[in-house]
Amino acid sequence: MSLEQIEQFLKDLSSLGPLPGILVPLLEAFLPFLPLIVIIAANVNIYGFGFGILFSWIGIVVGATAIFGLCRKYGHRLRDRLQKRYATVEKIFGWIESRGFTPLFLLSCFPFTPSVLITLVSALSKLPFRSFLVAVALGKAVMVLFIALLSFDITNLFSEPWRIVASVAGIAILWLGGKKLEQRYNK
Repeated sequence: MSLEQIEQFLKDLSSLGPLPGILVPLLEAFLPFLPLIVIIAANVNIYGFGFGILFSWIGIVVGATAIFGLCRKYGHRLRDRLQKRYATVEKIFGWIESRGFTPLFLLSCFPFTPSVLITLVSALSKLPFRSFLVAVALGKAVMVLFIALLSFDITNLFSEPWRIVASVAGIAILWLGGKKLEQRYNK
């Protein structure tokens, strides 16, 4: 799927208001082969910078939360099976439970990480839902903002290098904030 195809699809559904801009990123949570970067770029180019970011972020976070809830509710047998079959799984779950916020936040910031796998492992672990939600919401906000800054009016990207600098600075600031939140949650 190209950017033009997704933009045309969203334009065809524009009579539904912001619903397509939210539902398409939400659908990507369940169908991870869909190109999330292209979806975010299309949202930003169709709905504008602010609303495109907002609609994309809402869809992504709601989708991740839905997968987390479904896996947390129905995945207990899968966790038991994985622990019996693979010895390292217990270490992975323990690591996520003890250091969950920061790695989850950082992995959520980058668009090429397998979000569905991160969500599944988080749900199968004993990571508190609140930690998952805050880490994913903040991380996905950084990711969506970063993609939006780079894809909105892409022809002027190199003539406006502040957009690249702002993206990197935003990731650094939110990472430091994430470390502070992690220290607070660990108390």
